Amino acid sequence: MSTPLRQKMIEDMQLHGFAARTQEAYLLAVSQLARYYRKSPDLIDEEELRRYFLYLINEKHAARNTCTIALCSIKFFFENTLGKEWKTFELVRPPREKKLPVVLSVDEVRRILECVRTPRYRVCLTIIYACGLRLLEGVRLQVKDIDGERGLVHIRHGKGSKDRCVPLPSLTIIWRLLKSISLMRKFKHSAMRNPLPYRIFVISCGTPLIFPITAIAS
Repeated sequence: MSTPLRQKMIEDMQLHGFAARTQEAYLLAVSQLARYYRKSPDLIDEEELRRYFLYLINEKHAARNTCTIALCSIKFFFENTLGKEWKTFELVRPPREKKLPVVLSVDEVRRILECVRTPRYRVCLTIIYACGLRLLEGVRLQVKDIDGERGLVHIRHGKGSKDRCVPLPSLTIIWRLLKSISLMRKFKHSAMRNPLPYRIFVISCGTPLIFPITAIAS
């Protein structure tokens, strides 16, 4: 895609209020179309577009989500950026999949978390699992977002840039550990000079998490 055309599509997506990650996914899908035909996407006609979707379904055997993203991205580009409304977009409908989700047992989750040695990563993954968060929601989480008194976690800028609150499981008191981490950072140098013999224990998902204070301080 030429730079002016790419910039116009970006501006169109910004006007529609698309999130940054959605913009990246749309640009990638359109660029894949351009690479397939080895020419600028504005030079692709409707028949070529039809054959591309058949290629994704019959030859590449792309997953339903991949086909859906390709359809939404390419449709947006042609209809909004180029102003072309083609009947092909009405024909393409990725087949619905009926799959049961893979659900790990509590013991399997416990063993996975026990393999995570870095305290902050282990706390982050534990919160993501216990509260059912998306990956980026857990990564962006801050100490101030955890309300231990009311048992809530404030999720900021979630999917669709929406905030929401999710319950913190009653057996999960990770917020105490997070507050401890925040306090320990203030005493990092003194803790390293005079390591304390005791440790901090936190119960999460039925598993005791044992972290040396010197490790948390770092």
